[in-house]
Parts: sequence; C-alpha cells; structure tokens
Amino acid sequence: MSRKPAVSVRTPATRPDLHPPPLPLTDIRAPRTRVPAASPIRAFARRTASVAALVLLDVVGLALALYAALALREVYYGKTPLWGLLWEPERRWLPFLVLVTVLVFSRAGLYAERERRAGAGRIISSLVLVAVLAVGFGVTSGHDFNTFGFAPTTLVLSILLIGLFRAAYESITRDALRLAGVRRRAVIVGQGEHLDELHRTLGSGRGGIDYDFVGAIAPDQADIRLPVLGDLRALPGILDAFRVDEVILTDSGADAPALLELVEEAHRRGVKVRIAPRITELLTDRADYVPGQGIPLFELRPPVFAGLDWLAKRSFDVLVSALVLAIGLPLWLLIAAAIKLSSSGPVLYSSRRVGLHEQEFGMVKFRTMVAGADERQEVLEERNEADGALFKIRDDPRVTWVGAMLRRLSLDEIPNLLNVLRGEMSLVGPRPLPLRDFAQLDAWHRKRYLVLPGMTGLWQISGRSSLGFDDLVRLDFYYLENWSIWLDISILARTIPAVLRRRGAY
Repeated sequence: MSRKPAVSVRTPATRPDLHPPPLPLTDIRAPRTRVPAASPIRAFARRTASVAALVLLDVVGLALALYAALALREVYYGKTPLWGLLWEPERRWLPFLVLVTVLVFSRAGLYAERERRAGAGRIISSLVLVAVLAVGFGVTSGHDFNTFGFAPTTLVLSILLIGLFRAAYESITRDALRLAGVRRRAVIVGQGEHLDELHRTLGSGRGGIDYDFVGAIAPDQADIRLPVLGDLRALPGILDAFRVDEVILTDSGADAPALLELVEEAHRRGVKVRIAPRITELLTDRADYVPGQGIPLFELRPPVFAGLDWLAKRSFDVLVSALVLAIGLPLWLLIAAAIKLSSSGPVLYSSRRVGLHEQEFGMVKFRTMVAGADERQEVLEERNEADGALFKIRDDPRVTWVGAMLRRLSLDEIPNLLNVLRGEMSLVGPRPLPLRDFAQLDAWHRKRYLVLPGMTGLWQISGRSSLGFDDLVRLDFYYLENWSIWLDISILARTIPAVLRRRGAY
C-alpha cells in the first residue's frame, strides 16, 4: 500500500508528462528472487507487530479479568482481599487460559488481517468456548472453584476488558494509518451502472484503510463518475504508470480470454485482483461438482438448516429470546404503558408477513401507528421513498410520537421474540416482508424464504433503510451461503451499535 498522496488522474493519452519508472515485475504467486524485497519485509514486520500487539492485549485483559474475579470472590465471602495471595491461583490458571485463549482466538480469525478480522460477536463466542474448556478442565482435574459465580464473573469481565482493549486498538491504529497517509490505491474494471454501483458500495475505505481510486477501466465514460483511464487493452500501461495496489473487477462484459489476460497482467506487477461477484456467481458458493459430464456441471444446494446446524441455531434462539424477555420485562411494561396512554388502540400489533416456505404468519410488534393505519397505506403509496418491493416513508403521518421513538431504537421489534419462541422466526435471518412487499418480488428473490425469517440480519447492520432492495437481497444471499452460529452472534453484537447510530432507520 502506497503512502504517497493521491495523484490527479487523467487518461494516459493526455498526460505526455507522465513517465514514471516502470515497477519491477514481481509476480505475487511465485517471486523470482529468493531474498524478500524491502516491501514484503515491511509488510511482514507490520503483520507480526499487529498480531503481537493483539495477543498482548488479550493476555493483559485475561489476566486483569481473572485477578478482578478472584478479588470479587474474596469480597463476596466478606474477606479483605490480600492482593499478594491472589497471585498464587493466578499463576496456576493464567498460563493454561492464555494458551487456550490464543489457540481459540486464532482459530476464530481474531488475529487475521485487519479487513478479515472477526468482530465483537466472535470475541464473545470464543471466550464462552474458553470458559467451557476451562471449567471442564477444572472439574475433571478435581479443582475446587469454591463458588459457582467465579467462572461466569471471569467470563463477563474478560469479555468487557478484551473487547474494550481491542476496540481501542482498532480505533488508534485506524487513526494512525490515516495520519500516516496510508491508502489503498485501486482501479475498478467494469462498465456503466455496474461499475458506478460498485464504486458507491465500496465507499471510502475497507478495514480501516481509505481507498484512493485512481480511476476506471471501461469501454466508455457513460454512467461512470470515476475518470476512465482506458479500456482493457490499456491495462498494462495503466499499471506501469500508476502505483496500484488492487484491481477490482465487476461485470465488464469482456470475454473470458480478456479477463484471464487482465489477471495475468496484474499478477506480473504484484497487484492484487479482487472480484465483486454478481448474484449468479454468489449462488455457486454452495455448489457441488457433478462428475461424469462433458463439461463441468455444478449442482446448487439449497441453503437450509438441518441436523446439528438447526439444533444449534434453534437452541440459541430459544435461550437468548427467553433471557431477553425476562431481563427486560420492566422496560417492556413501561413501553406498553406509554403506547396505551399516548394513543387509542391495542399495545401489540400483528403484522401479516411471509415466512418459511412462503407461508403467512402474524409478526407481533409494539404498535407504533394510529389505529386503522393499514387502511391509509394505499393513499400514501405515491410518497414511497424506497425502491424495489419496499415501502418506506421518512415522515409517515400515521406514526405516533411514541412510535417514532420506538422505531428509532428498533424497540418496536422486541415482541418479535414471541415469534421466535413459537418457531415462526429466528433471531438472525432474512427480514420477513409484509404481504404488499412480497407480492412485488422478482422470482430470484424467493431463495430467501428457504429459512426462517429473522429479527435482525445483515440488512440492519449494513445501512438498514438507506440501502436499495436488490442490495438487501444480496446481503440475504450472503448470509444464507455463509451461515454459522458465530455469524449470528456477530450480527447480534453489531445490531446494537447500528441501532444506536440510527443510520437509515425510519
């Protein structure tokens, strides 16, 4: 990644003054030299320092959590903590916990590169696994924990401390990269609306590193905001003229030989190639090769949850839903009273939605609109601000003032937990659509109904109402193809910050 400031971009043909020395040809798949160049050494050093810093923060957080739990245990029994004596059990347990934690975190992707590093949900799930392993080891080895609260206390404290330390690390290093002028210089290859849409979707950065878009490689300038540097034939000259880190390929309309040549030209110059797949390409993520044919055939497997996957997801849904309903009961009663006192009508509202296998069910919500709001929707259709099958109005006149507050914080969705307990919904999954929206779906959208709909999902943490409908469906497809219990936990952990930011919520 270059640290040089952005260069103003024009087509090479109009830049007679542009004659930088050509970059050395270093194929990223098979370097010609045995001795690493300066750039790989710097990259290795940065990567090693990053992993070492994260391991250190995790160990410090774990040690502090264990020590604090030991001190709290002493206080619980009415004793004054003797700080020196607490180090003895710490010395016995800490090496074991550090080893297990580092191994579990490594397996969970928590030491991966910045843009691939797992988030808060994976930290929580990994520490839960560490706690289970530690308790299991202690029980089988005959260790006396003295109190049942010691392990849960250590777990909660370690989640808070390690999560806080890692959040601070990500924030500080992100700011440091920006202050140092580190940029990811990229060229996008595509055409028309596909290329412009990819440019908008990528945004200004990825993994805390800002993008510096050098320009686009496209047949013409139509519907493209980036400066067009040339077509595919101009790629070698463009990569030689500009210091590019990535070539990002979207639907370009080019034939296979031209695309293969593009990849080869980029790799010869040490430039990474990334592909933004189309919907049909996303579907092949779960494809099985069918042998014995004249040409390669792939059978698409439906992304249904069965067997242990279903058991894990359903158990997780029931446990968390019951816990949230029980713990938040005083708040739910307060919300019910506010709804009842602010407007006439019932506290709960049943919205007819389409769920698993396209079957209707009543999704329970706190009422946020005036009584009889459904009858007024047809009149408001012309004010719809969403595209595709969605119906959204930023200032819907039917919403009460209490309802507006509930919607801003997504508290109106809490009664969905009753649907989860009844088996009609899951905590995480594709958002169920009203009958009006479902009737406008295209055929390729229907794949999202092969699984239970969810209270939250990638929609909610990726922009919510500010995204176009096709973008939302693509997020659903990604979730279906890449589901794991860790992904569910990660989405739930990221939903709360997304709600508090209130981006795209109305």
